[in-house]
Amino acid sequence: MRIGIVCPYSLDVPGGVQLHVRDLAETLIAMGHRVSVLAPADEDQVLPSYVVAAGRAVAVPYNGSVARLNFGPISAARVRRWLKEGDFDVLHVHEPMAPSLSLLAVMACDGPIVATFHTAMTRSRAMSAGRRVAQLVLERITARIAVSALARRVQVEHLDGGAVEIPNGVAMAKFAGAQPLPGYPRSGGTIGFLGRFTESRKGFSVLVDALAELMPSRPGLRLLLAGPGGLADVDLPPLVAKRTDFLGKVSEVDKARMLRSVDIYVAPNTGGESFGMILTEAMAAGSAVVASDLDAFRRVLDSGRAGALFPTGDSAALARVLAELLDDDARRHELGQRASKAAAQFDWPVVAEQVLEVYATAIDAYADDPKVREEL
Repeated sequence: MRIGIVCPYSLDVPGGVQLHVRDLAETLIAMGHRVSVLAPADEDQVLPSYVVAAGRAVAVPYNGSVARLNFGPISAARVRRWLKEGDFDVLHVHEPMAPSLSLLAVMACDGPIVATFHTAMTRSRAMSAGRRVAQLVLERITARIAVSALARRVQVEHLDGGAVEIPNGVAMAKFAGAQPLPGYPRSGGTIGFLGRFTESRKGFSVLVDALAELMPSRPGLRLLLAGPGGLADVDLPPLVAKRTDFLGKVSEVDKARMLRSVDIYVAPNTGGESFGMILTEAMAAGSAVVASDLDAFRRVLDSGRAGALFPTGDSAALARVLAELLDDDARRHELGQRASKAAAQFDWPVVAEQVLEVYATAIDAYADDPKVREEL
């Protein structure tokens, strides 16, 4: 099958949608399909062979974060050229409501279109202001996918339609087989956090407050931190700063090694999450996971059976949960085993088969559409 995939966000900045697109493309290629990915990127940027650069991205505030998008007449021309040269059996766009390449591709495509919705935001100024454009986009989409029940709810309640729920995937073998970083595991316990720790909704300050409470009585306890930015950008108490091993922005290989190096992975996010890919990655690595009690996280962690939950934003409660797990090796090990087992349902080959079923349905539905038959 010839498959065109559009990523609306720049690949040079790590993010859930970008990783989803990359892993899906590579899984489909390994299954024997021909895949081309169009994404915002500079012409001279080093990219995988299956990625086509659509030009420089611009930073735009979006869904509580900053997204690097690409839009405009030059981008539209590149989208049309890519579609013509690709001659795809199906076009798969991600986040088509964002003002970026996916929206442009939907408006330019004359074939079956599958759209994946990742976000769970229920209100959007852009969506409200561009309601008429949004409706035109939605009418051209043949089939919809939502990565979570929350993302699907947005489709039902705000975008006048349903969607097939297919979760984000995780490369199980990559994480389960990774070697820990040099010097790990360490005695005294290691807590892990990976992500944009300078973004308030990621909840890093909640974890910092919990560690500030725990560390004075636990001399061996350390934080293993990775993500874009610098420690100077956040306010760390002296003891927490002293016991933080900061890796900076890590490669995918080192991310897997980092997750294999921690005793407990913490996701203290405070909101704006529709799924939680980092949870499935930590689960695949066999780490015990502690997460804030967001609905999306609760679903991934099987209501607390595959990981421990704490009240969102409550650093004291987080400290109590961490203390209990650090003092109970058997319980921590049990959570890690449950996490690994639960993560198997998110393994990319399993997820990709579900996506391929939607592709087949979209292709058949497009061919059976009376309007299409008239044009043919």
